[in-house]
Amino acid sequence: MPRDNKKSLIQKIASQANITFKDFNASAIGDNKVLLDNRGDLITLLTEVRTADLKMKPNGSHSEHNPPVTYMHICETESFSMGVFLLNSGASIPLHDHPGMNGMLKVLYGKVSIRCFDLLDKPSDQVQSETQFDPPLLPFQKDSLRRAVLRSTMWFTHDSSPCILTPQRENLHQIDTVDGPAAFLDILAPPYDPEDGRDCHYYKVLQTVPDADSKVEAQQPWEEETWLLEIGQPDGFWCGGEPYPGPKVSF
Repeated sequence: MPRDNKKSLIQKIASQANITFKDFNASAIGDNKVLLDNRGDLITLLTEVRTADLKMKPNGSHSEHNPPVTYMHICETESFSMGVFLLNSGASIPLHDHPGMNGMLKVLYGKVSIRCFDLLDKPSDQVQSETQFDPPLLPFQKDSLRRAVLRSTMWFTHDSSPCILTPQRENLHQIDTVDGPAAFLDILAPPYDPEDGRDCHYYKVLQTVPDADSKVEAQQPWEEETWLLEIGQPDGFWCGGEPYPGPKVSF
């Protein structure tokens, strides 16, 4: 990939993200070689990024008081948004989705555990009625019941490659800090937009599905079908804001 050494690394990442996800078509990602090649170039750039590139301090000080999570906004276009999440020690970003969106997460410092799920087709009324939940679901909760498959549970540090999600694979994830505070650079493409059907939904893991008969075949021994319940934003979780101290990004 040609490099312009006069540009900051975060500018190169933003420019490549704009190239990669411009006119993104979620249904064609598997067959679009140009998109996949461009995404590969973006992954290569993300793998290089460190806190110094954003004028941040490694393992920067985090208040143990609210908010548990802070967001530094870097830039947003119609194609993607990019920013940094700072998590206090013990903080968690609850299980949530990214409908119709791609995501890339690169840890800058600290260590995080990420659990990723795929949503399956909404279960039929018969399947729901035959399933015993403990505690039992309330009547109004049945419309919020979903089935999903747990695809992966992995740990990421600043030495790790980016965590990648697509509209079809590992679209739901939960992020937990491990042994201290953490920070990661986050790209979402296209950005959240409730008016265009891209709103954030939160989920609660209820229980595994025994003897699951699914069209989605497990590809690894730890993959399993799970019942999820869509919920509101969990109590105790909220995200504050903080100025981004790094190089400016422009288009």
